[in-house]
Amino acid sequence: MPKVVIAIGGNSLIRSDETGTIQEQFKNTRATMKQLVGLVQAGYQIVLTHGNGPQVGNLLLRVEATAPDIVRLPLGICDADTQGGIGYMLQQVFQNQLALRGIHKTVVSLVTQVEVNPKDPELDNPSKPIGPFYTKEEADLRMQERGWVMKEDAGRGYRRLVPSPKPLKVIELEAISAIIDAGMIPIAVGGGGVPVVRKGDILDGLDGVIDKDRASSLLASTLGAEILAISTGVSHVQVGFGTENARKLEKISASELRSYSEAGEFPAGSMGPKVEAALQFLEAGGKKGIITDPETLKDALEDRSGTRIFPDDEPS
Repeated sequence: MPKVVIAIGGNSLIRSDETGTIQEQFKNTRATMKQLVGLVQAGYQIVLTHGNGPQVGNLLLRVEATAPDIVRLPLGICDADTQGGIGYMLQQVFQNQLALRGIHKTVVSLVTQVEVNPKDPELDNPSKPIGPFYTKEEADLRMQERGWVMKEDAGRGYRRLVPSPKPLKVIELEAISAIIDAGMIPIAVGGGGVPVVRKGDILDGLDGVIDKDRASSLLASTLGAEILAISTGVSHVQVGFGTENARKLEKISASELRSYSEAGEFPAGSMGPKVEAALQFLEAGGKKGIITDPETLKDALEDRSGTRIFPDDEPS
């Protein structure tokens, strides 16, 4: 069966109407993982990735709130911390859900480093939204008092922005491949991976949050996965979103989806990065990109629902 990289959004673990307690995150994790058990039963070779936008932003707030009494942690360490915490929840819940179906398979969460360019212009132009949502008044106050860069995020409120460099290389790729070859399920490039730069043979961390969809696309391509599935809060990508002419995209070619993207159909703060990641995966040789919600994922893999993107040379 095909190898599929499944990217789970950090927002799917902390819903917009919740405060983000650990109990809420475990509940949401169980709801998501239940949907993936059927894929294992169907024989798919699964690699999981996840976002960390809400979680890393909340952790950074805690770090800043306790200074100077407690030594500040840099953003890169916060990335690693949230990889460990979210990975723990995903691997425990997924392994439990598999066991309830009589499937005894090991799930392994791997803290992953991802190489970036130290001169990436994104490092000087914060663009990645993290943490909670704020009203315009709250955002104005924080920008004035704390010097934050903030932006309205897809109609849901204002969020803090941090640098988001482009991922170039997954450092632990060999270890991830070994986990797959051993018949286990890896969880990797959590939160896009911890950004690092290379100085000769030496790696050094830097502050930023890599977009998890871009990192997942890179991982899927370098692993030779046939499918990249990006999990989000809706079953389909839409054009004309929020208008009376809104239309769901079902099966679509990469070039047609690219034309919609270039026409500005997909905002940078919401669907834009997911669409771009799927297109990059197909351009690198992938066979199928999927954007859908967890409940629709199995149907999307079987070409019955969800937004399915194919290379231009795929027969219609």
